[in-house]
Amino acid sequence: MRRELWAGLTVIVLFHGAAAQAQAPFYQGKTIDLVVGFGVGGGYDLWARALSRFWGKRLPGQPAIAVRNMPGAGSFTAASYIYSQAPKDGTSLAIIARDAALGPLTGAAGARYDASKFTWIGTPAVEHAVCVADHTSKVVTAADLQTHELIVGDVGAGGSSHDYPLALSRLLGMKFRLVSGFNASADIFLAMERGEVEGMCESYDSVTARHADWIADGRLRVILQGGEKPLPALKDTPFIPDLAKSDDDRRALAFLYSGEGIGRPFIAPPGIPAERARELRQAFDQTMADPEFLAEAARLKLTADPASGAHLQDLVNALYATPRDVIDRVAALIK
Repeated sequence: MRRELWAGLTVIVLFHGAAAQAQAPFYQGKTIDLVVGFGVGGGYDLWARALSRFWGKRLPGQPAIAVRNMPGAGSFTAASYIYSQAPKDGTSLAIIARDAALGPLTGAAGARYDASKFTWIGTPAVEHAVCVADHTSKVVTAADLQTHELIVGDVGAGGSSHDYPLALSRLLGMKFRLVSGFNASADIFLAMERGEVEGMCESYDSVTARHADWIADGRLRVILQGGEKPLPALKDTPFIPDLAKSDDDRRALAFLYSGEGIGRPFIAPPGIPAERARELRQAFDQTMADPEFLAEAARLKLTADPASGAHLQDLVNALYATPRDVIDRVAALIK
């Protein structure tokens, strides 16, 4: 009798143990690998590290999130890694360039992925592109770029610091000269302080997060802006689409700057479990409304203007539906 009772209790204990294990959240006890497609200190890196301290708290099981940098080819290296090598179980994420979605379409070297197949999680901010010039440069206004050269830093193909000045040079005749080899915008700012370059094309929030004082005191001039629409704060700065000389030019510029709406995108690999994708997106959206996270972003001088993963997926799908002649023209401009 005792033996039968013991056997029954053992079955009950094992059953409840198995049930508890089955009900444990997937992320419990795990660490998420968050890859940054640029070097330390840039805008993408700042967003990743700020978000990593809050995002895991919103996920079932509250996993830790470990940030590591994988700079290369304007974040194409990180995007390619997430697409083909990273685990497809929701434990690997990345933040990549807003323009990385254009890379495969334009045939950019190193863009070994189909951006429409990523699991788009969300962006903490929709972007507005600017080109800035140091006060020592002869370029004071956008019109000066027709006669004076501006030496700008470049973090590689796929990033705004590379694609935008190159395209503007070839499409609108602006005299940008690119200096490559930088890992992040933070490195370009240091090069500006050393007098090695005179400016850069970057997101407005990345510039103001580091050197709003440079703009306020006139050390840095904002000479161009681009994106979905002009920024009210830059009402006296020319809006790049308005400088187009034809409808074809306007369509090319609209495609070129379409990444601004994608912002600072966080992605997961293709094909992760649907439930995992839902959890990641939901936790991301909740973090974007977390007062503690917003306070941390403000402390870092980052302005939250989020968009959901579903919204990003729609934008990328629209990009992939762009007429081939427009894509081919932009591809030729940025190579």
